[in-house]
Amino acid sequence: MEYKRPTQPLSGVTVIDFSRLLPGPWATQMLGEFGADVIKVEQPGIGDPSKYNAPNYRKNSVYYNAVNANKRSIAIDMASVEGKAVAERLLRRADVVMESFRPGVAAKLGIDYDTVSVYNNGVVYCAISGFGQTGPLSKVAGHDFVIQALSGVLGIGIDQGGEAGNPGFQAADFSGSLYSVIGILAGLQQRQNSGKGVYIDLAMFDTVVHQTPILLTSAMAIMAGHPGEPRHEAFGRNPRYSNYSTKDGKTASVALLEAKAWAEFATYIGRPELIDENEGPEARHSDHGERGDLYRAALTEFCMSHTRDEIEQVFQDTNIPISPVFSPADTLNSIYVNERGLIREYDHPVEGRIPQLVNPLTNSGLGDREHRPPPETGQNTDEILAELGYDEGERAGLYDSKAAWRTED
Repeated sequence: MEYKRPTQPLSGVTVIDFSRLLPGPWATQMLGEFGADVIKVEQPGIGDPSKYNAPNYRKNSVYYNAVNANKRSIAIDMASVEGKAVAERLLRRADVVMESFRPGVAAKLGIDYDTVSVYNNGVVYCAISGFGQTGPLSKVAGHDFVIQALSGVLGIGIDQGGEAGNPGFQAADFSGSLYSVIGILAGLQQRQNSGKGVYIDLAMFDTVVHQTPILLTSAMAIMAGHPGEPRHEAFGRNPRYSNYSTKDGKTASVALLEAKAWAEFATYIGRPELIDENEGPEARHSDHGERGDLYRAALTEFCMSHTRDEIEQVFQDTNIPISPVFSPADTLNSIYVNERGLIREYDHPVEGRIPQLVNPLTNSGLGDREHRPPPETGQNTDEILAELGYDEGERAGLYDSKAAWRTED
């Protein structure tokens, strides 16, 4: 089987992936999309816990299949002497190592950066955790919900009398994934320049905070000795950047920040008096002061006199950014996703025909649009052991045909 495609940017790069669940696996799937040979190291008999998260296809979860394509799997008993020896052979050939253990666990297993870099000083090693390898929260499990809470993302408006909301998606997990890919690509380039590898202490908390310069504007102004007012109003409190109910009990999102866009909307509905000829750029992310109530009333009236589908048609016909709020199923079946080629189906040998979300960078020729199916636990153990130099007898002594590691803990 050919895993190195010379036309892909990461062809020839070997990634050893000890991570589980979401942040690490989604990142290494992306590296696989760019052409890397990703070897997923799993616990025999159990594998990645994400396989057991409902809903399922025929066997494994949709979740597991969504973040583990383009990989091979080897099952190793890391608690055994033999397992540690196999892991070392893997790590000696690694260009990239990804792990998502709690701080200290990798060292106990003998696969931490300090150990690996002694015999592989060019390795780009990424350790994803919730709060980093150091600091007062380093031992806390990296749950997305807690990270969003501590980063201020869930607390928007609390200091103005509001309440914390629930997140719409796993912002910390995916943020950690993306920063790890960025860090690994930068690390590979640095290695090419210097010949030395790098250790990436990737804290998901750090990545979310780094992405909140707009959210934190008032807090940063206060930190610098300024009042922090008026606030940068983005979602909700700005009447022209908020959600409204529709005639059929659904929801529309309004994004009429710019004076030009607002004027186009006011003209479209025949309300020229809503246009403020003196509106300046400072009003873009404000609550619009005394005129705010007028704007909110006009938008409420417009949305309540149209169904969600009628509003979508206005959106398409005029390009005025008042959009229907879609459910996940609406999105997957929308013309917007399909015309951009963001979803396709492929034949999985176990699961049948299943959908795949397409990495948008593949549209620029930076990777394969067609996924290789995610592996079963230990599916490629024998072939990988052979590549590591174990002969047939040695392989039989380590691993049997039923995908069971022979050595006891």
